[in-house]
Amino acid sequence: MSSGQVVRKPVRLREGKGRALEQRLIARVPWLATVALRLVARLPPSSRVRQAALWRGVRLAAEAFNRGDLDALAPTRDPDFEFRPPREAVDSGFFEPCYRGAAGYGRYVSELSDAWGADIRIESLELIDMGDRLVLLYEAPVRAQASGVPWTGKLASVTILAKGRVIRQQDYMDHDEALEAVGLPKE
Repeated sequence: MSSGQVVRKPVRLREGKGRALEQRLIARVPWLATVALRLVARLPPSSRVRQAALWRGVRLAAEAFNRGDLDALAPTRDPDFEFRPPREAVDSGFFEPCYRGAAGYGRYVSELSDAWGADIRIESLELIDMGDRLVLLYEAPVRAQASGVPWTGKLASVTILAKGRVIRQQDYMDHDEALEAVGLPKE
């Protein structure tokens, strides 16, 4: 559903929260996620209902990632979801070019934690809704496990949606590279 509309908005993350009510409900009744995601996906990016649902969903997903609750992310992703780490990380030999499904993504996060330490957090999140694609621009301050060197990366993710669920995610180590990949002007 690429409508040509682009909606851009910051997402404010909260600290220390457990799963939200809808995440607990979907964990017990998974088909609710499928229905809700399909309904939201049919709405144009300019729809206030879509914006509210999408921004809340992205916020809850980022908070789940921050607390290491990868199971809370699964209902929003296709079972054959494909995750591609940043090109630089693959070229340096740290990661595989592609991870598939929830188990593959879990393996990636484990490898990421091995390299950068267990406290990997998403901060300063912005969502760009392009209909069938979402762009997440964020910062992730980390400290290298081996050297202890701190680093704050301006990272980005481009996700492709089908029927409201993520079918592919490509990560970037640069906001401008992600924006260029989807045809948007650089920052």
